[in-house]
Amino acid sequence: MTTPVATPWILGLTGGIGSGKSAAAEHFTKLGVDLIDADHAARWVVESGRPALARIAEHFGSGVLQPDGQLDRAALRKLIFDVPAERLWLEALLHPLIAEEIRDHLARARSPYAILVSPLLIESGQYSMTQRILVIDVPQSLQIQRTLQRDGISEQQVQAILKAQSSREDRLNHADDVLVNDQDLAWLQGEVERLHHFYLTLRGGRS
Repeated sequence: MTTPVATPWILGLTGGIGSGKSAAAEHFTKLGVDLIDADHAARWVVESGRPALARIAEHFGSGVLQPDGQLDRAALRKLIFDVPAERLWLEALLHPLIAEEIRDHLARARSPYAILVSPLLIESGQYSMTQRILVIDVPQSLQIQRTLQRDGISEQQVQAILKAQSSREDRLNHADDVLVNDQDLAWLQGEVERLHHFYLTLRGGRS
């Protein structure tokens, strides 16, 4: 008789821009943990031929499409950036579809626990799909410095992104685990391994 495979519990992984959550997520996958990235799910739901893209083009006009029929993200961003009502319309369309895509992927996970990586885990309510939350935290001055180096954008743009993401306090209030990523990559990977060994001892995510 085959033993039924236990359903993995879900770890939510989040952190502000420049916190190093992608580097942490990458190391978890190297350790064999199944992972879904909410940003990837957000891209999949608006791929050419998906119903969401047709709805977006119908609502905003064909100016949001590239000549090859793909979504022109920059054009769409411009349209919704200064118009809260349009941004809310888009979120109301996409958030349920993204959540469905994420659930679908998590349901196929085979590792003892699986990870949902999302920069907007708290703000979007996606944390309700998780049993435990790990926040990659970083002092704001370091966050700004890393983002400027990585993305080559102005400090003003970084500040605008920081404002749009949930406050550090809000993230930390939701956290079960906090990893302060203010050292080098080798140190971060060591901390991920330490957490991974701890997570393997949990059944359901809360200790």
